[in-house]
Amino acid sequence: MNSTGNSTGSVQLEFDPKVNKLSKKKELRHGLSSVMRVGNTIWVTNDETISLERFSLQGITDTGLYEYGEHKQFALNEYLPLPVPPLVDSTGKVKIEEADIEGLDYKDGYLWLVGSHSLKRKQVGEKDSIEENFERLAKVSKDGNRFLLARIPLVESGGTYTLEKETNAHNQKRTAALLSCSAEGSALTAALAADVHLKDFLAIPGKDNGFDIEGLAVKGSRVFVGLRGPVLRGWAVVLELEPVVESGNPSELTLKEINQGAPQQPTYRKHFLDLGGLGIRDLYAQGSDLLILAGPAMDLDGPVSIFRWSGGAQPKRESIVGRDVVSKVKDIHYGQGEDHAEGMTLFSNDNQGAESFLIVYDSASKSRLLGESSVKADIFSNL
Repeated sequence: MNSTGNSTGSVQLEFDPKVNKLSKKKELRHGLSSVMRVGNTIWVTNDETISLERFSLQGITDTGLYEYGEHKQFALNEYLPLPVPPLVDSTGKVKIEEADIEGLDYKDGYLWLVGSHSLKRKQVGEKDSIEENFERLAKVSKDGNRFLLARIPLVESGGTYTLEKETNAHNQKRTAALLSCSAEGSALTAALAADVHLKDFLAIPGKDNGFDIEGLAVKGSRVFVGLRGPVLRGWAVVLELEPVVESGNPSELTLKEINQGAPQQPTYRKHFLDLGGLGIRDLYAQGSDLLILAGPAMDLDGPVSIFRWSGGAQPKRESIVGRDVVSKVKDIHYGQGEDHAEGMTLFSNDNQGAESFLIVYDSASKSRLLGESSVKADIFSNL
């Protein structure tokens, strides 16, 4: 089934005005990079921060608008040992290196998150000279906190869900844990450093079709990360991992060997998908299938579509996945320089088994901005 994506409903996320402002021109609500619904809460991230944002359901209006408020911000450095913790300079200003969180998922009491793992290139400045812009375009840098792959315990408290660094639930101790990483890379980039397909892209900025994670889905013990880039001759990439707790250290994750018979890449499996030349923006495990939100790998507006990889959440081996197995199910609206779909999560599941999904956007258009500090996200059905 392939249909053009008119949304079937809306969600309003009301940010706390005190923390919504990132700068004079940027606000948290302008750029949402990932989303996850857990119970009556919705969790989102802005890719320029080192925090998670939680909203709780307040009610439904007469027009069917779902209102989420009571915004609470959770600083990642309070739960995880970030490679580059926040620093306070001599003027008292807090400086951070963004985590660029691009994927969220929830499984077995943990909220999982992943950073882009990407490098970045400076943008052209509209008021800068040609010489200055040549110099800006030559600069490639990295934010050390982008190399996160982690899970944090999520517990129900007072009718809502909240993060805990450590908790005991159902006689099981849960601890926040992070895949080994530093300001220079992670256990994942180290594993990929010799990969025949991906190694050369680790040194290329994400917006240049370089290595760039923008999707996360957890199914059983396996973690799937979707790459916005690189797209290789039109084929998008999903990496399959199995992070496990390091022996003797419950706060550190390592990559288990899962790819038998592949001595050069024992800790991950690769899957190449025909998404019509698009890269991956988010993933969601729906039963044994994998839903894929896809958009351009490069710095373009569209097209944007949702695909279904039949059996993709439980692959038996590495794979080349053609259109006989992965199919487009819906095209999603996008704007010119705005409304870029970035995150996708299950929103509701009624008694008849019909499911709807929530999609949030980066570069939100003015029509999405409600009041002083709210933003509207879209609900889509029939996926």
